[in-house]
Amino acid sequence: MAGHASVLQDGSALSRLDRALLRLERGLALISGLAVFSLMLLAVVSVGGRNAMNAPLPGYVDWIEQAMPLIAFMGIAFVQREGGHIRMDLVIGQLKGRALWLFELISVLLILGLMMLLVWGSWAHFLRAFDMGAPLWSRDSSIDIGIPLWPSKLLAPVAFSVLCLRLGLQVWGYGRAFVLGLEAPVAVPLIQDVAAQAAAEAEQLAGHDNG
Repeated sequence: MAGHASVLQDGSALSRLDRALLRLERGLALISGLAVFSLMLLAVVSVGGRNAMNAPLPGYVDWIEQAMPLIAFMGIAFVQREGGHIRMDLVIGQLKGRALWLFELISVLLILGLMMLLVWGSWAHFLRAFDMGAPLWSRDSSIDIGIPLWPSKLLAPVAFSVLCLRLGLQVWGYGRAFVLGLEAPVAVPLIQDVAAQAAAEAEQLAGHDNG
């Protein structure tokens, strides 16, 4: 399951890189959220046009297809940083110390290997759609209104590359924790227990009330 996690910070080079990458990840997550909001507006325009003037938005399905990579991929590195991806904690929740960090390190290394393969494959898929000599640099386009598909295909290797950077930092963080026997390493998500989750949520709600 996905759990709540905290990411500690200090003045180390690893933590500085973590915070620098976090700014990029938050920007990509914001773009993903704006894409969702834009699709909502497009739906209102399309349905309103259909009901009011019998003229729905042209290419509505095409624009949805173009926005899907924004919604699906742009926020994955940020979620990885926050420890929000779905995972099974039945075994890992019982581990402590070096055993925990070793298990996390192996897991992240496996994910990193998979993501590097996906970067390679998605980049090759983008190149098949991109042609500098073609109109709009595109070898293929959407069916309805002919939107070039290469921009949306480019988003996958870009997002996966950012995720690879995040995974690389976490390999560093977990490896450092394993070698040094750290209790609370920086730049990696530390899964909170139920009491810590409740305290964090109460603090967040208190901050909203004070605002």
